[in-house]
Amino acid sequence: MLAPIIEIFCDLDDFCKDFFQGQAAKVLPNPNRKRRRECRMSISEIMTIIVLFHLSHYRTFKDFYHECVLFHLRNYFPQLVSYNRFVELQASVIAPLTAYLLSKRGKETDLYYVDSSPIKVCHNRRIYKHKVFKGIAERGKHSMGWFFGFKLHLAINHKGELMNFCFTIGNKSDLSVLRFLLKNLKGLAAGDKGYISKQKTEELTKQGLQFITKIRKNMKQKMMSSFAKFFLSKRGVVETVIEQLKSICQIEHTRHRSPFNFITNLLAALAAYVLKPRKPSLKFNNLPTKLAFLTSN
Repeated sequence: MLAPIIEIFCDLDDFCKDFFQGQAAKVLPNPNRKRRRECRMSISEIMTIIVLFHLSHYRTFKDFYHECVLFHLRNYFPQLVSYNRFVELQASVIAPLTAYLLSKRGKETDLYYVDSSPIKVCHNRRIYKHKVFKGIAERGKHSMGWFFGFKLHLAINHKGELMNFCFTIGNKSDLSVLRFLLKNLKGLAAGDKGYISKQKTEELTKQGLQFITKIRKNMKQKMMSSFAKFFLSKRGVVETVIEQLKSICQIEHTRHRSPFNFITNLLAALAAYVLKPRKPSLKFNNLPTKLAFLTSN
């Protein structure tokens, strides 16, 4: 493993201690609750292993656990459980993993990109035979055609840092989550043609955020500053982020056997991306980016 295991574990463990300490003070006592045995492995250890998988070269978690964790990482995790038991425990880290991602929100740089990507759960020919996500996933359409599954919606800053994210069913419109992705952000943001909406643009303008997109062939040209045009032309950086999530962090595959483990896989892949030291980004040398987009041609 080339990933810094100790650093990742310490970061996750410190967060889990604060998270569960704060959570314990807000949980109401339940006299009818059932006794739960504590697992040999801590939540932070489970989270670390899941995140490490998305930073490894393994394509399946089963091979990673059997060949790497059980043989090479036992010194780091002395209380390892069997593979089947570990799969059962994955759902227990959904809440802390989500909170951890929210705590790793990127810096507000006044320059943002938004985009969405399909998360397929099976091939189109197997839709009617698919059972794991029956009644949950939906058909959707994107630039490459129809798919069955969900959508991942992302907002990043120009440094490639994750600002916000959400998951929706496949037939959900990108516009329906735009305000959520860009909530409380100010400056300049760019998206593709799927985000064209006069109403949404005006709402974001009142928020203090200028939102720009490319126009369709039947639309009139819009006045835009030279920096805004340049910034819009570099929108491919968010597509590079999504490509890394799919090709390196393996956010998409069709081997899920549980909706809970599907969510865990998505969250762990995002956490792995957040922990990457190098991310796709734009560099502006000696350019006053916070004021440049306000200057017209």
